[in-house]
Amino acid sequence: MKVAAVQHDIAWEDRDATLEELTRRLATIEADLIVLAELFAVGFTMAREVAEPPDGPTTQWLVSQAAARAAWVGGSIPVVLAGADRPSNVFTLASPTGEVHRYAKRHPFAYAGEDEHYAPGDARVTVDVDGVRTSLTVCYDLRFADAYWPLAADTDLYLVVASWPQARRHHWRTLLAARAIENQAYVVGVNRVGSGGGLDYAGDTCIIDPLGEVLASAAAVETVVLADVDPAVVAKVRAELPFLVDRRND
Repeated sequence: MKVAAVQHDIAWEDRDATLEELTRRLATIEADLIVLAELFAVGFTMAREVAEPPDGPTTQWLVSQAAARAAWVGGSIPVVLAGADRPSNVFTLASPTGEVHRYAKRHPFAYAGEDEHYAPGDARVTVDVDGVRTSLTVCYDLRFADAYWPLAADTDLYLVVASWPQARRHHWRTLLAARAIENQAYVVGVNRVGSGGGLDYAGDTCIIDPLGEVLASAAAVETVVLADVDPAVVAKVRAELPFLVDRRND
């Protein structure tokens, strides 16, 4: 399966402008799975005004892009889920046939006050994407190994969509590799570039294989990172190096 990780800038709190630009960019991409950044249409903002219902305009845009590209397309959106009194940061993944899968970020970034504005999710989500068992995570989740370990046995590919600041870019790159190595799975980390909300973003989007080798990566420019992921490679690595069977929940 060919994965396209789209490293892009975001027009701060301007959904229409960002989606217009992303529509243009996605039209040039040929891939089975296209991944955008965290809060990809508006930036990592705490403004309640940008939140949408589950079937809001950004979700509908993902659905339309998935159909037009005949690909899976996803990224996170500020969504007010049914029965909630505030938004969640929801990784929303649309299939080419119109199915929508949602993962609400389980670890809001309290250091930046995200926990005061976004409700945490309580469920892990793994989706069969064209035969690749794909688990959805968002930004700050990356710092918590125990968010990834319970999914490992049934995961070939972890997706991490992010607005990870330039000041801690070394942490980003190190943790992505760690999650791949310890879980013997592919990791696709998609981070934005540009500036927004007083922060600068360096990108460093990358695709890492189950042995921790970087298959493709990006500098701090708008670009698309492409690589193939193969569940047979995951199975081979785990058979030859059967480390996961020794994992305990100490």
